[in-house]
Amino acid sequence: MSKTTLLAVNGTLMRDLELNPNLINVGGKFIREDKTDQHYRLWSINDVHPAMIRTTAPSNSVDLEVWELPMEAFAAVLSNEPAGLAIGKVKLADGSEVLGVLGEPWLVEGQSEITETGGWRNYIKTTKA
Repeated sequence: MSKTTLLAVNGTLMRDLELNPNLINVGGKFIREDKTDQHYRLWSINDVHPAMIRTTAPSNSVDLEVWELPMEAFAAVLSNEPAGLAIGKVKLADGSEVLGVLGEPWLVEGQSEITETGGWRNYIKTTKA
């Protein structure tokens, strides 16, 4: 059994953003920037964090980062995520799958869809302009 796991993050856990220390402080290592396949939609949750959901119909790719985490640190990171975010399998642009942070459908109700921006970093740049 592996002592580490890969985790795809698409919001405030990414490098230089608010919750990134939650990954670094438990020994997380940045592996690479990547993208989802073209079946994801992204919402801004009150401009605090994003929520990403996989769809059956083609939609868009979402920018994300892949991190390697020690297995024993996995629960600690997840317990600090906002309510409505969960872990599931995320399909990457190359067709591979990794664990990743996804939003529950109820979380995005009434929120602003930001899929067309391509990712959280792009979106927060537009809100600061």
